[in-house]
Amino acid sequence: MASGKEIRTQISSIKNTQKITSAMEMVAASKMRRAQERMSASRPYAEKMIDVVRHLAHAHTEYKHPFLVEREVQRVGYIVVSSDRGLCGGLNTNVFKETVSSMKKWHEQEKEIDVCVIGSKASAFFKRIGGNVISHAEQLGDEPSIEDLIGSVKVMLDAYHEGKIDRLFIVFNKFVNTMTQQPIVGQMLPIGESQMENHSGTDEHVRYHEVSDEETSGHMKYHWDYLYEPDAEEVIDALLMRYIESLVYQSVVENVACEQGARMVAMKSATDNAGDMIDDLQLVYNKARQAAITQELSEIVAGAAAV
Repeated sequence: MASGKEIRTQISSIKNTQKITSAMEMVAASKMRRAQERMSASRPYAEKMIDVVRHLAHAHTEYKHPFLVEREVQRVGYIVVSSDRGLCGGLNTNVFKETVSSMKKWHEQEKEIDVCVIGSKASAFFKRIGGNVISHAEQLGDEPSIEDLIGSVKVMLDAYHEGKIDRLFIVFNKFVNTMTQQPIVGQMLPIGESQMENHSGTDEHVRYHEVSDEETSGHMKYHWDYLYEPDAEEVIDALLMRYIESLVYQSVVENVACEQGARMVAMKSATDNAGDMIDDLQLVYNKARQAAITQELSEIVAGAAAV
């Protein structure tokens, strides 16, 4: 059994760690509230943008943007969103598992894969496994801006324009509630039948663009289009670029909210575990102290009896 001094030192060390994890829990709770506010504020814009592009994708437009055109897949791109810092439970690990699982399907079809990583953890992960990372964005902070993201994402969009990539996916954590973060693999390009797949063990699919029974019957009943000013090409180009920006930004702010929620839960669990360890060690210390007192009394009694 360890000596009383060693146990006291260990208890003191765990108490110091407990203070740190408790403070980190409170900081994460505060940051999570602000992250949720940013996420909630950006959702209406992202949802309306998706709704507008959904209609545009099924219009009989005079100008067909490359983002709207399906083509045979030769090369695939992934935008993987992670956190810059750790201590957030299995948040990043779950995203990486979904990414590798999705990539494996394309590798089995002998398709090449390019990756854009957002966050230091994703950068380190793909460096470790040997992924073909062609762009990255790191150290975005707790309040990411689209200006910090669009440079890295544009590398992937340019590759799609040039035909180097035929399909583009984005992987991130969707904020469900404080206790639940859902890893999502969503198809960004081409638009039209793009979808977000829920790979959490079910076959359920959540679509970016829902289509009616009339549209899925093979053809649309009416061939319609919008009136564009100044012209279709300029308007559609600008609209689809805003659409991509909104999807990427929304994915990142969702991931930030997930990160703070996961960190708060992880730090609370660590604080509670530290309390349990302290209680156990305190019991061991009391037993060791009682044993030492009993031994000293026995020695005194034995000495007195010998005299």
